[in-house]
Amino acid sequence: MTARPPEPVADSSALPLKADAAAAPPGVARALLRLPRTRIALAVLVIVVLAALLAPWLSPHDPRALRMDASLLPPRSPGHPLGTDQAGRDLLSRLLDGARVSLGVASLSVALSTLVGTSVGALAGYVGGALDTVLMRFVDALLSVPRVLLLIAVSGLWGRLELPALVLLLGLTGWMGVARLVRAEARTLARREHVLAVRALGAGEARVLLRHVLPGCLAPAVVAATLGVAHVVALEAGLSYLNLGVAPPRASWGTLIEEGTSLMPSGWWLSVFPGLAIVVVMLACTALGDALRDALDPRELSRR
Repeated sequence: MTARPPEPVADSSALPLKADAAAAPPGVARALLRLPRTRIALAVLVIVVLAALLAPWLSPHDPRALRMDASLLPPRSPGHPLGTDQAGRDLLSRLLDGARVSLGVASLSVALSTLVGTSVGALAGYVGGALDTVLMRFVDALLSVPRVLLLIAVSGLWGRLELPALVLLLGLTGWMGVARLVRAEARTLARREHVLAVRALGAGEARVLLRHVLPGCLAPAVVAATLGVAHVVALEAGLSYLNLGVAPPRASWGTLIEEGTSLMPSGWWLSVFPGLAIVVVMLACTALGDALRDALDPRELSRR
């Protein structure tokens, strides 16, 4: 009786990814859009982003053009639906131009913090041991310093920052929470059967981390990034209000509010409309982040 030849060992790269390590599970888009408030939040964000991208074409006037003969025109004035400021600049045009700065700084800084936090958290959670301990103690030390005080201190030393410096400052001070979320998810995924099987088949540690662990850690990172945009929009507005944010001649929603406070209540529209824009974006991002968290939760998906 002839011996049966051994079955060939499958290449680890041919193993299918589990649902929890792959992209969003089926039904997430349907679950995300099932609530009216989520659809409204998505529509608001799409409109705001498109308005910011198309600001040079949508603005009725040059946002930096001075017209002293049109100083402090109230809303619904001819040619100026949101009024003008003390220098005669059209507020709607300045609001659209400020949206590019506020949303651009928030998006880029959150992308940077998400990238750093995901990398640190996934590495700490997957490797574990001494590296995990050192990285998490470093994260705890950074979290012990209030972010607002750190931002004010750094901005106070250097004054108003250029946009790249402001993005770096906001991004490199906001990754710690993402790192802790991703680290917890990576620790759980590293013990899953499909990850242990891939490692047993001889796959390298880097391959296992990048292809089988990291994709499963993206869900909490995406949720944190969505909520982080709302937080950073408010942070940037606060710094700009304190004359520590965007350097002139660029203007953000925060600088528009700061310029209008000295003219309250006669020029109330100069602060009210930028403030409303910040509130609307924050509420939309928060609603979308909450919906994403529920849609990507396996327990919620199992109930649908």
